[in-house]
Amino acid sequence: MRETQWMDWGTLDYRTAWQRQEALMQQVQQTHRDGAGRNYLLLVEHPHVYTLGRRGNEANIVHRTEQAEFIRVDRGGDITYHGPGQIVVYPVIRLESFGLGIREYVHGLEEVVISTIGTYGINGKRVPKAIGVWIDAGTPAERKICAIGVRCVHAVTMHGFALNVNTDLTFFDNIHPCGFTDKAVTSLEKETGVKQDMASVKRLIVQNFAETFGMEFIRTD
Repeated sequence: MRETQWMDWGTLDYRTAWQRQEALMQQVQQTHRDGAGRNYLLLVEHPHVYTLGRRGNEANIVHRTEQAEFIRVDRGGDITYHGPGQIVVYPVIRLESFGLGIREYVHGLEEVVISTIGTYGINGKRVPKAIGVWIDAGTPAERKICAIGVRCVHAVTMHGFALNVNTDLTFFDNIHPCGFTDKAVTSLEKETGVKQDMASVKRLIVQNFAETFGMEFIRTD
């Protein structure tokens, strides 16, 4: 079943969102075993926090700051930052419902972001061996606008992507984002020169999930 309930959690601390995802993942696993059930698409902003993936290297923390919490998590990828002005998207879906393997799923997440930022005239690209969405890929000006890190258990996903919209990019100065020491980070605001309306970007993201994955949406806050 491709029926998907999408929810905007507003601003929510990372640990609480993580716990809610875990509960929904277990629910999706159980209901699909029973032959019925829906998927979930969760949108949220987090207070300042740095998260380090299960195989991440703490050496990529350049400077610890009391302004942001630090949490080790069970997703893939290395270290990244979440904070106000950034839209974090957590799909909790059964991949088989959409006819996907994990590689196709990650490719689809990238496509959602590429389509979303394309609406603002930004040409997002993929970079080989560097999951996420990049601007000016393959040039000295290459910079990342979206980080991706997922977890998949029994073909059900959690975690997802973080799109920098109006993000305070100075927080990335405290880390080597995603383990890279030679690549910059950017945002929709920086690329367009205009502060963006978060609600509008969220609507585009949901629309592009429907188009990319064929999700059939039920909206419940």
